Amino acid sequence: MTASKPQRDELTGTAHLDSTAQLMTRITSQLGTQLSHVRPDGSRRTPPQAPPAPPALVVVAHGSRDPRALATVHALLDKVREERPGLPVHLGHIELNEPLLTDTLAGLAPGRAVLAPLLLSRGYHVKQDIPAALATAPHLSARVAPPLGPHPLLVETLYARLVEAGWDPRPDARTRRTSGVVLAAAGSRDPDSAVDTARTAALLAERLGVPVVPAYASAAAPTVPAALRALAVRGRHRAAVAAYFTAPGRFATQCAQAAPWIAAAPLGAHTAMARLLLHRYDGTLASTAAAPAQRQLTSA
Repeated sequence: MTASKPQRDELTGTAHLDSTAQLMTRITSQLGTQLSHVRPDGSRRTPPQAPPAPPALVVVAHGSRDPRALATVHALLDKVREERPGLPVHLGHIELNEPLLTDTLAGLAPGRAVLAPLLLSRGYHVKQDIPAALATAPHLSARVAPPLGPHPLLVETLYARLVEAGWDPRPDARTRRTSGVVLAAAGSRDPDSAVDTARTAALLAERLGVPVVPAYASAAAPTVPAALRALAVRGRHRAAVAAYFTAPGRFATQCAQAAPWIAAAPLGAHTAMARLLLHRYDGTLASTAAAPAQRQLTSA
């Protein structure tokens, strides 16, 4: 038996429903749709709203003439996006590369943002350049996060890069007695920068179980060759150079060339680096949220 087809009105050309059951089904469906928008008390339900977008993360890189540096920064930002899908992630440079930080900030829609320096210690860029750029963007409600270092996640990245370069993760006692590391950093005239680098060197020494001496490519002492000589005087002839740089560049290459044994690669697009950027972002947002509550308690 075949299903009956709707009968068509010969005068109007419209189709009639086959049965009362079909009519009731249609009415029930339409009524159910209408009732879904009404609460039990008769008030109308508010359609669900999409959650607001999180504040933007603006990663602030220094900039470099070495094309490998820009490629490394982009790879790192890709890892940040993988770690936190849905987070708006932007890049701005202090100098040498586009986009410049001021251009990135100008292109953001009005709202909240966190500027996370892709810098390893306090210094002029963190204290002066980045706040000055932010001052050109009054349409943003934004704060500057602390630099990346010192932090245990940096130490884990430095350790991983040393192992990749040939450092023995399980050295025997004799190897420990003759080994050492120079932590090669860019250098700064700001004394706070040296304090931060020295703290990272101390954390890395705890991780490795051997002396770690901070050294600098410019603007501060000791130099990498001088630090290597100081280790040799102490009987630490098996000396490695750990690159305390976020990406390849002139200073990183210069420091690596001074290594008598192994030279580790820069920190680069390591997963721990991506997580550290997000840690700085989250911490800055948390401190921003806590500040109004603290002011309210103080004034009460």
